Amino acid sequence: MTKKQRVLAVVELLKQKYPEAKCSLEYKTPFQLLIATRLSAQCTDARVNIVTPALFDAYPTAESLAAAPLERVEDLIKTCGLYKTKAKDLIGIAQMLITDFGGIVPDNIEDLTRLPGVGRKTANLICGDIYGKPAVVTDTHFIRICNRLGFVKGDNPLYVEKEMRKLLPENESSDFCHRAVLFGRDTCTARKPYCEECILREACAFKGVKK
Repeated sequence: MTKKQRVLAVVELLKQKYPEAKCSLEYKTPFQLLIATRLSAQCTDARVNIVTPALFDAYPTAESLAAAPLERVEDLIKTCGLYKTKAKDLIGIAQMLITDFGGIVPDNIEDLTRLPGVGRKTANLICGDIYGKPAVVTDTHFIRICNRLGFVKGDNPLYVEKEMRKLLPENESSDFCHRAVLFGRDTCTARKPYCEECILREACAFKGVKK
C-alpha cells in the first residue's frame, strides 16, 4: 500500500475501534474548552477535569475570569502544575477575548494563537471541536503514533501537523486525532506498543521493531 492508502486504512480501522471520537476534556462552552486545554499543558486531562468544575463554577465566562484575582485563580488550579504561569495566561486569555474579540472565542488559528499561552495544538483543537474545521492536533500521543505508523519521521509538532494535513481527508482529520490519542493510551503506549493485539498491525511500519 502507498502511504496515502495506509492512512485511509488506519482512519477506517480506528473509526471501528472508537466510534465516538471526542475530546476527553469536560466543558460546556467554547470558552471552557479553551481554558481547559490551556490547563492541560504538561498535565493529564483527568487532572484537568478534577480542577475545572470549581474553576468554572467561580468563573464561568470570559467576563468573570477577566476580573478574577490572580491569587484566587492560582489557588483553584494549583494541582495542574505550572499554575502561576497558567493562572496569568487564563486571566490574559479572558481579557483579550473581551478587548479584541467581543468575548467570542476565535474560529481560526491565527487569532487563537494571539491569546496568551495558546499554541497551534490548542488552536487546532478549538477549530476542530468547536467550529468543525479541518484540524490536526499534534499532542505527544499523536506524534508518536504517526511516527510509529511510518506516516512521518520527526517529532516537531508543526512539521507533523503539516505532513498529516497532506495525508488525512479534511473531514476526518479532527476526529482522527482524538482516536489516535485513545489508541496511544490503550494500545500503542509510550512505554510499550502492544503490537500483538493491535488492529493496525497490517498498515503499520513499526511491527514490533523499535525504530
